[in-house]
Amino acid sequence: MPTQPSDVTARPTRAAVILPWERPERADAHRAAEARLAEAVGLAASIGLVVVHTAILPLRTRRSSSLLGEGQVAMQGDAMRAEEVTVAIVDAALSPVQQRNLERDWGCKVIDRTGLILDIFGERARTREGSLQVELAHLDYQRSRLVRSWTHLERQRGGFGFLGGPGETQIEADRRLITDRIVRLKKDLEQVRRTRGLHRSARTRVPFPVVALVGYTNAGKSTLFNELTGATVHAQDQLFATLDPTMRGLRLASGRRAILSDTVGFISELPTELVAAFRATLEEVAEADVILHVRDVAHPDTTAQRIDVIAVLEGMEKEGTIDMDWRSRTIEVLNKADLLGGVANVPPRGDAVPISAVTGEGVPALLAAIDARIAAGMEQAEYDIAPDDGASIAWLYQHGEVLERADGDEWVHVRVRLLPADRARFEHRS
Repeated sequence: MPTQPSDVTARPTRAAVILPWERPERADAHRAAEARLAEAVGLAASIGLVVVHTAILPLRTRRSSSLLGEGQVAMQGDAMRAEEVTVAIVDAALSPVQQRNLERDWGCKVIDRTGLILDIFGERARTREGSLQVELAHLDYQRSRLVRSWTHLERQRGGFGFLGGPGETQIEADRRLITDRIVRLKKDLEQVRRTRGLHRSARTRVPFPVVALVGYTNAGKSTLFNELTGATVHAQDQLFATLDPTMRGLRLASGRRAILSDTVGFISELPTELVAAFRATLEEVAEADVILHVRDVAHPDTTAQRIDVIAVLEGMEKEGTIDMDWRSRTIEVLNKADLLGGVANVPPRGDAVPISAVTGEGVPALLAAIDARIAAGMEQAEYDIAPDDGASIAWLYQHGEVLERADGDEWVHVRVRLLPADRARFEHRS
């Protein structure tokens, strides 16, 4: 019948999310497993999958053929067939052989955590940089999976092929062609990075402090970005709603101007392909004068999320991508206080600043903390300037914080606080 194809296409994709769990030593193992499963379900739902079946499966031994035990595979297969599942997401890393065997046993498409995240990124990236990064990560991942594992499945959707059947680079794709494409993509990305480097150089010539937002995905970074800058960056209660770096101007209470940068969210066990591919995005963090680590303080696994973000930053430090002093430049922002009844109900945690990006409560205190952190990185200097050199005096007012000024007949004595780069620029031009 002519209406059947459209009916099949319109039907939402029914999905199962399976979490192999091998961390029974954790004191909060049950809560941690539930939080991890909820995160995986959120990832699946964020790209329109309808999750109709979930399971947490204790994993005592990793089986090379299927990861899971035979009984677990059989039981989950029965449950998925009963729920008419067409996509099964295993929240772990699967080898090509394990993926192929599970597809055979379950009779549906199977993707692992890496494949799911890559598919999300492929759907969300909008800028050329983001698209190049995602395609590179996809090809790196796919290069090891050129096996005839999905020939029995029809293509149902676009993207990179993880959820839509064979796709362009699977099965018949030649490994050499993929490698050639990866080489070209890396060259294109280097050009993008050079362009970003020029932009940073331009900011250095007319410098403003850079404030970078980092944090676990869905911690509320984009909502805070909009609250601080009045921008309209896409902000949604959705994992990985922001994939492309966004920058806007920010005016602080002192009158000082800064540049605020919103970046992609972190996530536990981020695929290694994506850590490398999104290096350029994270470069904004490395360049930042102040790092705002935004946390969802109301999330049941907020402590574990914090550890995951810190681990990524520490990895960047080991690679030399970010300076060792990043901790001294970091302000911890405890967001979503409104879900706990307000800022007053957030337990104090050192110098962390509790806020609600939705209601604006606590935001003035955060702006003051940013101001103070920037000021702490500035240097005091004193200059005697000729009264008729109005340009130099104006420059100091524009780029620094004038603490004292004494006008005389021959000199105008100015005591000013400047960023080190600004001080060097002023003294070079004088």
